[in-house]
Amino acid sequence: MLIALFLKCSSACTLLSLLLTLNACQEKATPDARRVIAQDSATLRRAEQNAQLVRRQQEIERAMPEIRYRRIVLRNRRERDSLIRAFEEADTAHGKKVLATLNRKELRFIAVGDTIIVPDSIACDMRIYSVFPWFYPQAADIPKLIVVSNAYQAYGCYEHGELVRFAACNTGSKQKPTLPGRYHCNWKQRRRISSLNDEWVLLYTINVHQYAGCAFHAFEMPGRPVSHACVRQFEDDAAWLYRWVKTANVRDSIGTFYPLGTPVIVLDMFDYRRPRNGPWLDLTSNRPVITNLPLHPLAVEEPWIPISQIPEKLRRGLPNKRRYIVARDTLLARGIIDSTFRFRASVDYNELRRQRQESVKQPASLSH
Repeated sequence: MLIALFLKCSSACTLLSLLLTLNACQEKATPDARRVIAQDSATLRRAEQNAQLVRRQQEIERAMPEIRYRRIVLRNRRERDSLIRAFEEADTAHGKKVLATLNRKELRFIAVGDTIIVPDSIACDMRIYSVFPWFYPQAADIPKLIVVSNAYQAYGCYEHGELVRFAACNTGSKQKPTLPGRYHCNWKQRRRISSLNDEWVLLYTINVHQYAGCAFHAFEMPGRPVSHACVRQFEDDAAWLYRWVKTANVRDSIGTFYPLGTPVIVLDMFDYRRPRNGPWLDLTSNRPVITNLPLHPLAVEEPWIPISQIPEKLRRGLPNKRRYIVARDTLLARGIIDSTFRFRASVDYNELRRQRQESVKQPASLSH
């Protein structure tokens, strides 16, 4: 059997010889034999491709330096200020960005009494601190892919399976969670005023769910899930991602058409029982901890988003509305949420503000 023979082969030359032999045999074979030979050829090529992926993964892992983390408690203001000052002086902006990324918060939110982690060395490349693997073999055929972990409040960007960006994020609160599933980048806007509250200015917005309004954008990062189902980021990460993603129904410079935008996989749920001390504070080194990435990323199902998370004015036009109606029960049945979850309905703060203003005006007009 040719496949058994290939498993004994260790060199690319032997593989090439086998492929040439298969091609020669195919020219003389019957139709049925040609199909068998074609299957064996495809298997051989896939085996060589897999071997190349494994070699690439090993090369990347060998090149990644190990950095150890230390967990400390800031007992007083002097310790807090001394720490911030040390990282501000450590290789200019890199030190501050590393400390903020590892702790998933802006430095201004680091307070006395906080538990934080600090690295034993500073690297300029944030990928060094990634909780995701540097190489994702199952995504090797996907041009661009974003993977988000609610549990670790972080995301990674992959190009053909290779990690090109690692960043901290703050996702949805328990009442408005960022639910697991497959999303796509639909559209983006450099500066967007929220449709629910015109006091919210959202920079580098990338919409990933047209009806629930879930999006990546820059906003304050207090170090825990606090958003309305969105993925908050530091501004420099948001700007990079804004330039990098492909949105839906666009054609790039070489003419490739993208009916769907860059896929986004949200992996898991945050443990809301420890809102201020996430699992990233338990890490002792920069070795990746999220290794069970989906085997078939593009086959991950779409998120189950309860209909309460959709603004009322958009519910009438929902495609597959039944799915949204049964979403909460589905999430409970699958153990994605528990009975303590109380989804807060989407609130149109602009409309509430308008109603309050009208109610103030009416008594004033009656008094005249």
